[in-house]
Amino acid sequence: SSMFFHIQMLWELVLLSEALVVMAPSPAESSDTVLALVSCISPLRYCSDFRPYFTIHDSEFKEYTTRTQAPPSVILGVTNPFFAKTLQHWPHIIRIGDMKQAGEMAKQMKVKKLKNLKTLDSKPGVYTAYKPFLNKDEDIIKQLQKGVQQKRPSAAQNAILRRYFLELTQSFIIPLERYVASLMPLQKSISPWKSPPQLRPFNQEEFMKTLEKAGPQLTSRLKGDWIGLYRQFLRSPNFDGWFRNRRKEMMQKLEALHLEALCEEDLQLRIQKHTEVETVDLVLKLKEKLVSTALILWVIKKEFSQK
Repeated sequence: SSMFFHIQMLWELVLLSEALVVMAPSPAESSDTVLALVSCISPLRYCSDFRPYFTIHDSEFKEYTTRTQAPPSVILGVTNPFFAKTLQHWPHIIRIGDMKQAGEMAKQMKVKKLKNLKTLDSKPGVYTAYKPFLNKDEDIIKQLQKGVQQKRPSAAQNAILRRYFLELTQSFIIPLERYVASLMPLQKSISPWKSPPQLRPFNQEEFMKTLEKAGPQLTSRLKGDWIGLYRQFLRSPNFDGWFRNRRKEMMQKLEALHLEALCEEDLQLRIQKHTEVETVDLVLKLKEKLVSTALILWVIKKEFSQK
């Protein structure tokens, strides 16, 4: 049957931390495919669990095969035919056949209904009822198909894919980065005499409004339900992990700016203008900052020396 490239759908499934199982003929192909899926949303970090080669001996075997609860946000790679039956209830199943180049995950068959997957000997393809939010990019499909016809080296095909995924992920993440940067307080609001100002909370609806003028359409030609994709993403572990990391970075930046403001303060002048209580408070804050900064530097130095 005809080969199709469902790379966008796979990208969406990984982006949204959907439960995915890869059924492959060998551990190498299973592992390569799972790792390729996880990396397809780079530079965004995949924050859910993934098992490149999952077996019946793994401790989570019962948890992952039970039908009493929805499958967790995890990408599994399996080779044991037993899983064709025990993981049949999983929402998204990728069945890969004998691939000429291990790790070349670009080739996918038509999307099939899950009920058609009975054994591991089933035809290769993507078995899912998932409807992608974004319209299919025919250009990349043609480009990759042309590469197959012209026997383009797999390294070149993979480079095309990586660039495509990178641009797609960046188009998706730039509006989020832009909005999150706006949550940072203005530098002029940072006073050495007060605690560092707080970051504004992430407001989903406020973010959605920014997409009208500064959404992914500025950098991506793809059409589709970007808003729906963002809404789903904001509920995913990948967003949670990304935002926690960005928030931590911004808090550190605020702390650094606050310390800078303290260091630049003319203490003698301030002492003359403020009460004794305020002055003592500032000195205590300064001491606290210096101790915490010294501790951070000590930890960094220790980690560096161990390397």
